[in-house]
This record gives sequence, structure tokens and C-alpha cells, in this order.
Amino acid sequence: MTTAREDLLAAGLAVFDRDGFEGATVASIRTRARASNGSFFHFFGSKKELAGTLFLEILARYHAAVIAAVDESCGAREGVARLIRAHLEWVVSSRREARYLFEISRSEWTEEIRGAQRAQNSRLAEAVQRWRAPLVERGELLPMTSSVFFSQIIGPAQIFCRAWLSGRDRADPREQADILIACAIRAVVAPDAIHKPGETA
Repeated sequence: MTTAREDLLAAGLAVFDRDGFEGATVASIRTRARASNGSFFHFFGSKKELAGTLFLEILARYHAAVIAAVDESCGAREGVARLIRAHLEWVVSSRREARYLFEISRSEWTEEIRGAQRAQNSRLAEAVQRWRAPLVERGELLPMTSSVFFSQIIGPAQIFCRAWLSGRDRADPREQADILIACAIRAVVAPDAIHKPGETA
């Protein structure tokens, strides 16, 4: 059984996906959720507040999928491969949520949640850093900031994901996984560790 709040968030996601943020109305969200006006405003002060809450909840689910991909047992190449595959898999298996996170959300209406968003991003960076730090120390991963590391790992994959999410390209972005992994390995793995025997990518 879902709660009234969960029903409203699910309805919001569906309506934003169909109509965009500007086209969505509180009335259309309430209708989809079969919720009263009072019920909506009991949980959310506005459409914008619901949108921000939804953004944070989806962001948390995306981060959880990425964090679950790596642990201390992963070497440099394997970890890079797992992170990229986790990103691609989440986008494809959670298309509506990914489209909302990466295509529909706008900075002007996420201002009020910026602090919470930064906190979530920091938790993701810290979790990945726990895997990354020993590998950097051993010289297997190149030293760089978390921002640069993520830009090299996720940035190129996002080009294919955004094209697929927007409908510009019908090809499943997971089909590009092998080449994306190979390019990312060259960008973040130390040259001496790229051909290290016994590790899969």
C-alpha cells in the first residue's frame, strides 16, 4: 500500500513526464493521484515544492545504484567499468526518473533544495572516494578531484543517455558501454595499471 504522499509524488512524476514542469498543474497531479486539494497542500506547499522533493528522492535512488556498484574488492579497471554500467543500467531501467533528473529538472526551481542536493552529492562523492582513495595511493588510479573523476566517468555516457532520453536517438545507450569504459580507463587509470593482469574491466 502506498501512502497519499507517495501517490502524489508518483502522479507528479507522470504528469511532469507527460506535460513538462510548465505544463503540469496541481489539478492534473491531484487528478492523477486521486487526491483532494487539501491532501495535496497538506504535503506540499506548491507544485514547485513537490517537484523539488521528487528531484531529491530520485537523485537518492540514482546515487544508491551508483554507490552499490563498487566496493573495496574492485580494482581500478573493474571499478570504472562497474560505475559506467551502473549509470547506463539505471538510466535505461528507470527511464522516466532519469528523464526527470537529467532532462526535465531546471535550476531555477531547484534553488530551494540546492543545499540538500549538495549534501547528497557529497555523500556520493565520499562513498566513491572510499573505493578510489586506496587505488590512488597505490598509483593505480590517477590523482584528480572527485568532480574531474566523475566528469570523465559519467560525462561521456551522459551524451548517449540524454540523446536517448530526449528521443533524438533510439539506440540503447548500454550498447556503447564497452567503448565508454575503454575511454574512461585511459582517462583515469594510471598507464601502468591499464594492462595489469588478472583484473577484468
